Amino acid sequence: MSTTLSTPVRVAIVGASGYSGEELVRLLLSHPHVELTAVTSRASAGQPLSKVFPKFASHPRSKALRFTEPNADQLAREADVIFLALPHGVAAEFAIPLVKAGRIVIDLSADFRLKSPDVYREFYGHEHPAPALLEQSVYGLPEVYRREIRTAQLIASPGCYPTSILLPTLPLLRAGLIKPTGIIADSLSGVSGAGRKAEIDYLFCECNESVRPYGIPKHRHLSEIEQELSKAAGTSVVIQFTPHLIPVNRGILTTQYLAPSESFQGAEQAAALGSRIAECYRAAYASEPFVRVLEGASLPDTKNVVGTNVVELAWRLDPRTGRLLLLSAEDNIVKGASGQALQSMNIRCGFPETAGLL
Repeated sequence: MSTTLSTPVRVAIVGASGYSGEELVRLLLSHPHVELTAVTSRASAGQPLSKVFPKFASHPRSKALRFTEPNADQLAREADVIFLALPHGVAAEFAIPLVKAGRIVIDLSADFRLKSPDVYREFYGHEHPAPALLEQSVYGLPEVYRREIRTAQLIASPGCYPTSILLPTLPLLRAGLIKPTGIIADSLSGVSGAGRKAEIDYLFCECNESVRPYGIPKHRHLSEIEQELSKAAGTSVVIQFTPHLIPVNRGILTTQYLAPSESFQGAEQAAALGSRIAECYRAAYASEPFVRVLEGASLPDTKNVVGTNVVELAWRLDPRTGRLLLLSAEDNIVKGASGQALQSMNIRCGFPETAGLL
């Protein structure tokens, strides 16, 4: 798709009434190079955008927008780029006809993140609805697949947990600085990560003043995490991953425990290894607008990234255990979902990558 900055690209959101959909609406309404032409929701069909989301009522671009029933043929006529903010299994129903119609599809579900339909079946419990499209899809992690995103028609935006794990880990795996075995990841996520739905587990009184693990020992996001780590390592990687629900609206903090490829003993060896790790991160992320590698005593903090498309990274070597600790913080709805999807759209459409995100 070729475009000029003076010609707005028509954009639609399917499933715009969820948390990720709402965030996409917020970002796209103020994007300088797009026109938001359609928002769909079966539950909110017929209602003005300003009624469902009063926060947008005063935005001049929102006044003509009204939720409609999702219809692939109509969406293909109304938009050049379509975001699918839908549950897995449902997104593919729209991706198939929209890709066939030649539209650019950016899917926020898990339907096209995996390359193996067998792995999809194992982790999601049903046959893949569109296996023929798996090889065509591009994993939408811009810092890793920017070149492929530039020409992709179907972009599979990564999950929130995978983003928080992969960005700190992939450069070190590619450089051979860490072992691909024995990786442990613990993540803490805000309640919005569960989506906008009425379930007892996510009611205020159930979540407030409470921290609990869930999805263990085999959370669905493990499938894409291990797929991407295995690509980087050149060998099969299996990790231990435990997500936790914490009583905040949004944000993810992840801590990983890894073994360096070479053991370090004493201050001199630790300093040499630390220097190689620091240089690896500089080479990978010095020019990345949305990855902030912290130095000195600073550590990632969700309060510094909530509402932004930024991931904060930091690392520590522990001479007592001989392990490397990687830490990251992100907004699960922005960099973990809608913001990252918009970042991919900017790349694909030839816009400045930071457009609408700063």
